[in-house]
Amino acid sequence: MKDYQSKNPYNGDILETYSKDTESDINAKLDKALAVETSWANIPIAERCELLTKVADLLLDRKEEYAELITKEMGKPISQSIAEIKKCAWACDFYALNAEDLLADELIATDADESFISNDPLGCILAIMPWNYPFWQVIRFAAPTLTAGNTALLKHAQNVTGCSIALEKLFLDAGYPEGCFQSIKAEHEEIEKLIAHNGIKAITLTGSEKAGKSIARTAGENLKKTVLELGGNNACIVWEDADLKKHMDTMVNARMQNTGQSCIAAKRFIVCEGIYDSFLEQFTEKVKALIIGDPMQKDTFIGVMAREDLAKTLQEQIDASIKKGAIVTLGNKRDGTFFSPTILTNVTVDMPVFEEETFGPVAAIIKAKDRKEAIEMAANSRLGLGSMLFTEDIDGAMNVISDIPDGGFFVNDMVKSDPRLPFGGTKASGYGRELSREGILEFVNKKTVYIKK
Repeated sequence: MKDYQSKNPYNGDILETYSKDTESDINAKLDKALAVETSWANIPIAERCELLTKVADLLLDRKEEYAELITKEMGKPISQSIAEIKKCAWACDFYALNAEDLLADELIATDADESFISNDPLGCILAIMPWNYPFWQVIRFAAPTLTAGNTALLKHAQNVTGCSIALEKLFLDAGYPEGCFQSIKAEHEEIEKLIAHNGIKAITLTGSEKAGKSIARTAGENLKKTVLELGGNNACIVWEDADLKKHMDTMVNARMQNTGQSCIAAKRFIVCEGIYDSFLEQFTEKVKALIIGDPMQKDTFIGVMAREDLAKTLQEQIDASIKKGAIVTLGNKRDGTFFSPTILTNVTVDMPVFEEETFGPVAAIIKAKDRKEAIEMAANSRLGLGSMLFTEDIDGAMNVISDIPDGGFFVNDMVKSDPRLPFGGTKASGYGRELSREGILEFVNKKTVYIKK
């Protein structure tokens, strides 16, 4: 049995030491999930929604406690951790209010006396989740999936094991049956065995492209459905008529929130040359003003990265881009897990900071000669999670929506997940959708029912 530690990335303090679950531990948890599967699926949806409302209430009651746990385990500034917990409560409230309608039978007129689609739960769903939004990533899966009548096993990132355990207790405290939602401490070998088990009906993963390919391969070999939300290399396109004064705070936040560690962050700023100089001046001024420091302080906006290896990887991407001609306009200073907010200019399409996902506080600024070139460069990516366009020309923006084959297209706002809207990517950013109606229907059996009397 392997021990591993949860470490505070800001000060290096060891928070807790955990032992991973043995194979028998994992099997026992799966057996518990399977034992409650039928009874949970047969509970009326209205009662499942009542339990979800209790989860929302507990999240708000405990927001300070949970936020402190997030900040200590992965370094998110505390005010952003509190916002994460509030967003989790919002998602729970959304599904508590709407799940009954979203899951209702869909009547279809045929030559039968009665025909409809019944949305039946699948069973036990395995969720593999990342560390960067340790509560939100889980809740946006769990709220719809459990409410649809499924049970869940959560394999969370090792460095947020405390959050994983707290989430399991949250559902128990809200009154969910034992076995309905459980946390497991496992590694790749155990996960592969678990996916192959007949008790696991589907898998959802939020993580890297490498992890997504591995999980999809194993799931495919066992004919299991997957939903994959992988990396992003989102473009922030700035046309020459953009209102910079109005939207600059949004653009800075789109890159720098969570210390840049977000799959949906703006990573490539593609700016039309007519507004480029003004954009760079205002963007740099705003980034310089960001408060850097102890993530436990409520006014801190930039803290530390979650692990030192992540900061080293980011440094390598920047260094390789500088060798190809990128210019450091601001920042590029690293000390352990700390990485200063960084702005790179003179960026071209062949540089790592353009081609690859950069998971940290670095903004790559690219000059485009006109709107057409800006859109073409934005679409030039293996990844397809989302893009954002800032302009006063809404009609013009509407005309280019289909020119960028991403999962989301936001005009005059940052890409973000919202319980009311489906969320997911295309290309190497994955497939399937979370949230909204599409999210709750990902893990149901859309059963055709045909009745002649």
